[in-house]
Amino acid sequence: MNAYYDILIVGAGHAGAQAAIALRQQKFEGTIGLLGNEKYPPYERPPLSKEYLAGDKPFERILLRPESFWAERNIDLVTGCRVSKVDPMDKSVTLSSDEQISFDKLIWATGGSPRMLDCPGSQARNIHAVRSRADVDKIIAALPKVENVVVVGGGYIGLEASAVLTKLGKKVTVVESLDRVLSRVAGEPLSRFYEDEHRSHGVGVELNATVEGFETNDDGIATAVKLGDGRTLPADMIIVGIGIIPETGPLVAAGAVAGNGVDVDQHCRTSLDDVYAIGDCAAHSNRYAGGALIRLESVQNANDQAKVAALDIIGEDCSYDSVPWFWSNQFDLKLQTVGISAGFDDAVVRGDPKNRSFSVIYFRDDKVIALDCVNATKDYVQGRKVVVGALALDKEELVNTDIPIKEVGVI
Repeated sequence: MNAYYDILIVGAGHAGAQAAIALRQQKFEGTIGLLGNEKYPPYERPPLSKEYLAGDKPFERILLRPESFWAERNIDLVTGCRVSKVDPMDKSVTLSSDEQISFDKLIWATGGSPRMLDCPGSQARNIHAVRSRADVDKIIAALPKVENVVVVGGGYIGLEASAVLTKLGKKVTVVESLDRVLSRVAGEPLSRFYEDEHRSHGVGVELNATVEGFETNDDGIATAVKLGDGRTLPADMIIVGIGIIPETGPLVAAGAVAGNGVDVDQHCRTSLDDVYAIGDCAAHSNRYAGGALIRLESVQNANDQAKVAALDIIGEDCSYDSVPWFWSNQFDLKLQTVGISAGFDDAVVRGDPKNRSFSVIYFRDDKVIALDCVNATKDYVQGRKVVVGALALDKEELVNTDIPIKEVGVI
C-alpha cells in the first residue's frame, strides 16, 4: 500500500469499484487506491439475498471483476482496512491501524451498515443481517439446523430472503411494523400482491407487528421473537432487514455537511474541497423525487454517481441526472421499477395481478413519475421513456393492455 494516491477511494462496493473503473476508462493515468473494509475483492450486493443465499451462484460468479483485473489496471486494491479519520486540510486519512494515506482527491463510497434492533436479547448470535458476504455465509452455515425463521422487516431485502428460505424448505414468518409490506417504496396494490404471493407459498406475514425483544437460552441463542401484542414466534434464526445507517462518521467529523447521508452537489462533490461522495451514503437533489434531497440505495445510483465523479475529476462537464431504476426477484416474479413513486397522488393498475403480470403506474400532478412492473418487461422498457419525459398519459388508455404504453395518448 502506498502512502499517497492521486485518487483515494474509500469503499470497495459497487460505487467505489465503478469509480476506479471509470477513471481508467477515461484514460486517467494517476495513482488510484481502492480501500475496502472486507477481505474480499469488490462483488455484487444484490445477489446476496437472492442467488448467493440460494446457492445458485458461487462467490466467484458475483465478483464485479476477476481478482486479477485490479492489478492489471494499476488500481491498488487494499482490503480489510477501515478509515477512522479524514483530515481535509492535510488531505490525508488515518486508518484504524493508525497508518496514514495522503491524497489529491478523495472519493467516499462507504455505503452503510445494517440497522439492527436494540431490545432485550438483540445481541443473540443467531440474529443476522443481509449486507455482506460474511453475513450471508453465517446464515448459510447455520441453515442445516434451522427450521423456523423470523424475518424482521417487509422491505425488498426481507421479502427476497423470505422467498429463498421458503424455497429451501424453511418455515418463514415476516414481521412488518407498518400496515403493509413495501409501504415505504410502493403503492398498496403492489404491497397486497406480494403479501398474497408470500402467503400462498407458506410464508407467514404479520402486519402492524412490533418486536419487543427476543427470548434467549443459556447459550445466548434466540429461541423466540416477542411481539408487542404479547405473542411469541418460535425462531431458530432471525434475519433483520430494516434499512441501513450511512457510514459517514469520519466525513461528518471532518466538517462535511450531512444529514441523512453526506450532502453532495450535482457533480457528487461534498462541502469539503476535493472530496466526493457517491452511492448509498450520498444525499443528492433528485428531480425524479421532485427535487428532494435523497439517498438512493441502488446499483444504478452507485454506478452512475461513480461515473459523474470520475468525469468531474478529469475535468469533463458532467452532472448527475439519471432516472432511478431497481429490480427484485422473488419466487418466479421479476419486479422492475423505474422512477420514484414517493409523493404520488394517483395510481392505476395496468393488467390483472391475478395473472401475475401487471404494472402499477404512479402519477403526480397527472404526470407519470414511476412504474412498478411485475413480469411485465415491455411496460418497464416503454414506461422508462414516459418517466424521463414526465409525460401525462390518458389513464383510460393506459389501463388497456391491448394498447402498448408507447402508443398511449398524451394529454
